[in-house]
Amino acid sequence: MIERATPIDHEAPPTFETLLRTVAEMDTPDGFKAELIRGKIIVSPWSKLRYLRPMRALRRQLEAHSPDGHIVETTPILFRFPAAKRAYGPDLFVADETAFKEEGRHADGEALSLVAEFTSVSTKDADWHEKLDVYGQLVPVYLVVDMQASEITCFSDPSPHGYQYRKTVPFGTPLPVPEPFGFSLDTTGF
Repeated sequence: MIERATPIDHEAPPTFETLLRTVAEMDTPDGFKAELIRGKIIVSPWSKLRYLRPMRALRRQLEAHSPDGHIVETTPILFRFPAAKRAYGPDLFVADETAFKEEGRHADGEALSLVAEFTSVSTKDADWHEKLDVYGQLVPVYLVVDMQASEITCFSDPSPHGYQYRKTVPFGTPLPVPEPFGFSLDTTGF
């Protein structure tokens, strides 16, 4: 008997564009968001009530220091990163307002000037690893507001190898936020 290879039919994994369309068509329950993380659609709850005060404090300060033509928002918008085959819905973002003139449901990640993620037990790993790697190649400033450790970390100076700058402070200590913002963030309200 002669051995020979036998092909096995299998379905190809869905493409990035197919996953984006699926997310757009999902009827995500109120209070939840869907993101593409590690090639999978992940549905997670929006932030807890106690996150509102630090989110508002951060939003107000960023609005006063954002680049011209950029908006600060907490609206559930999905930003796509095609090179990484990822799409994230940040807790808070600053982006060029021209990105929202397009048709469709997914904004271009290149429009972002800052992203802030507020960690939770269920999202902490993705915020500190997965998203850090993707944002670190494109987004000028990434803030990780670690609600479990009561500290905030600023990453900046993106490169093909990730962020070149990192600064962490406990809540209550000012945090320098580099250009294009260029101010000291007051974290006492966090």
